[in-house]
Amino acid sequence: MDWLNRMNSAIRHIEDNLTEEIDYDKIAEVACCSVYHFQRMFSFIADIPLSEYIRRRRFTIAAFEIQNSDIRIIDLAVKYGYDSADSFSSASQKVHGVTPSLARNRGVQLKAYPRISFQISIKGDVEMNYRIEEKEAFKVFGISTELKFNESDTYEGAKTFLNKSIGDGTSQMILDAVGKGNIDDMLYGEVEDNTIKQFGMFLHYGWNKTSLKFMIAMDYPDYDIPEHFEVLEVPKSTWAVFKASAPIGESNKNANVSIEHIWMRLPEWFQVSEYEQQANVPELEKAYRTKTEYIAEVWIPIIKK
Repeated sequence: MDWLNRMNSAIRHIEDNLTEEIDYDKIAEVACCSVYHFQRMFSFIADIPLSEYIRRRRFTIAAFEIQNSDIRIIDLAVKYGYDSADSFSSASQKVHGVTPSLARNRGVQLKAYPRISFQISIKGDVEMNYRIEEKEAFKVFGISTELKFNESDTYEGAKTFLNKSIGDGTSQMILDAVGKGNIDDMLYGEVEDNTIKQFGMFLHYGWNKTSLKFMIAMDYPDYDIPEHFEVLEVPKSTWAVFKASAPIGESNKNANVSIEHIWMRLPEWFQVSEYEQQANVPELEKAYRTKTEYIAEVWIPIIKK
């Protein structure tokens, strides 16, 4: 239940600061997890990005204030973090379908988005499958982007970056550097004779108060690769590895939902384990496939408490 309390405390922090600049790092601190992890859990549970939830809540409160006071539109815009009345009006129209000026009129239909409250149904029969692995230091290469916490939802930003890299051919350049030809090799490895042949992976690293880095990568080969790729050295670490799977033939959405369950439940595992997450070591996501199923793994670096 501590996990549930932390999530609701994070929501209280958001609600208490709707008229202030919301510090995503502080939200994650209240929830006792990384910003990327919190946003990913939130998006999965609430079915909307965290940034969109905050926007909807701000304009829900702002609409009540517009109808029940004579505050100027420009003052209301500044109050909710907008630089101009025009940008505030444009954002309001996206939420309510009308400008703030029209929202003052009685009889105008507006939208109210209620505050989220997290609840849980405890069944006691849902286990978490994990293994502990020791892994020597290794290198990866690929491309990365900086995801800023207060500008957009980092999880959505990571998906956008991945789709862009596939669309503009950048992912194919990574594959070409190691002699792979199919874009599926970037997303999924294979299993042959019970041996996992890992191809691509995603890394989250370089956290600071305002951003993190998201990297699309492959293992560094035993020969030089083109200089324009980023190279990252991952130190020797102990890892908690969590696995999710979905049958081949079902949509990728089912596999994604499974991996979202891992991210959502990680705080539960840390609560009952003897470990905590190791700082300054990347988190990894890997995927591969057998003849019958897709398998995704989340690798979290850990140390003893």
